[in-house]
Amino acid sequence: MTPDDLLDEFRAAGALLEGHFILSSGLHSAVFLQKMAIFSDPVRTARVCAGLAALIRARYGAVDIVVSPAVGGIVPGYETARALGAKAIFVEREPGGPFALRRGFEIPAGSRAVMVEDIVTTGLSSRECLAALRDQPGEVVGAACLIDRSGGRADLGAPLVALATLDIPNYPADQLPPDLAAIPAVKPGSRAQPKA
Repeated sequence: MTPDDLLDEFRAAGALLEGHFILSSGLHSAVFLQKMAIFSDPVRTARVCAGLAALIRARYGAVDIVVSPAVGGIVPGYETARALGAKAIFVEREPGGPFALRRGFEIPAGSRAVMVEDIVTTGLSSRECLAALRDQPGEVVGAACLIDRSGGRADLGAPLVALATLDIPNYPADQLPPDLAAIPAVKPGSRAQPKA
């Protein structure tokens, strides 16, 4: 799957939105990628995640486990793992704390794992997910996502491959360009947001 193919999937699903959005990072943007419009369609999800699985195979080789951050990464992580013939597990937040593997999930010695995200903007949730895996006996070979909207600048502390890399500007609330400031902001994401 090419980057254009992936963006066509987002457009066809009505998942590439334009306006004034507050992202889960708290940054503002004129573009929002409504990934749930993709993930609510099992056929479309299977298609884009098969593309991500092929990219993972080409970059990292065989993997045994796909790890994703809850909640947004569970669907693409599971479907990518299915396409890879790997096990799918996820990290979740400890009550009031950081991400952790729970529910008996582990990366055993001798296994190879990849962290799969949906969309990377600043890389914060990816870094937090990878940090939760550092003490596991198995090897975390790298990370992968459907879309890297940082233009390749997000630093995860691990190699990252993306089906599409976009350079979509993001702005702190106090540094909005006039054209964006003139549009009322909406918060379409699922995470609690800082005030605009």
